[in-house]
Parts: sequence; structure tokens; C-alpha cells
Amino acid sequence: MQIKNPEVYSLIETIGHHYRNNISNRFTRGALSLLTLDNATWNQIEDLTEKTANYRYQGYHPDELYGLILAIARFISAARKQAGQTLRYGGNLDKLNAQDRVLRDMVVNNFASNLNILADSVNKLYIKIVEIDKEQSSGRAPEYTKFPELNELGRYLVG
Repeated sequence: MQIKNPEVYSLIETIGHHYRNNISNRFTRGALSLLTLDNATWNQIEDLTEKTANYRYQGYHPDELYGLILAIARFISAARKQAGQTLRYGGNLDKLNAQDRVLRDMVVNNFASNLNILADSVNKLYIKIVEIDKEQSSGRAPEYTKFPELNELGRYLVG
């Protein structure tokens, strides 16, 4: 069973756009690269935020989406705990011109808010996927029941 729902595609594209522009940008990448996440998680984050065109025609499998959702949720949790101080005090400000300093300050000052927006979007996607999963399960256990870590999703997203 594959999910080819336009609302799901839209939510995923929104998550990717927000992630690329407000979370992982030239001012934050250095601090984010220090997060203690495994390579598989980083690959799943990339799949969710940058490779949506690959899934446009074939659709998503629910189990695949749950894995992607868990990866970005683990990222959000780690970024909240580890990236704040590194962002605030890391980087070489001497090399930035005045305009870039202002932009960097805006990114740093809005990072927590932008993580909250990302978390809300991920939660909306999760709710939509569970709804579709339940509809398509037709008498058998929905896919989300195979992911015990989804019980931690709220803690990951809220902090």
C-alpha cells in the first residue's frame, strides 16, 4: 500500500522548505553537523527534506514515512538540546560583513521558534499519515503499531 495523497505531499514539501530555509542554512550547518545523530538518521532527514521529487510518482509506504518522521523528530529533539549554545557562541563572526551578521543574529534568535514550527508541521504530517494508515489497514493492524518508538514522538517534538 502506497500513499499518494496531495495533502501529504504538500505537508512534506512544506517541511522540506522550512527545514532548508530556516533550520539548515549557511549560518547553522556547522552547529547542526555536531549533533549526535547517526548516518541513517541524517540520510532519512535528507530523504524527507530534499528528495520529495523521488517519491512524487511512486508514493510513500507508510512504514517508510514513519521512519522519516521519527528521524526528523530525533533531529528536532537533539537540536533543541545541543545546538542552541553552539549556534549562539560558535562561528567566526569576524569574517562576516555587517549584513551577514544581522542575518546570522536573526537565524540564531529565531532558531527555537523555527524548530517549534518544524515540530508542528511534522506532527500534522504524522496525524495525517496515521489517519490514512487506519483507513487503508482494512481489518489488519495499521503500520504505525509496528513502530514502538512512535510512542516517544510527542516527547521528541515538544522537548
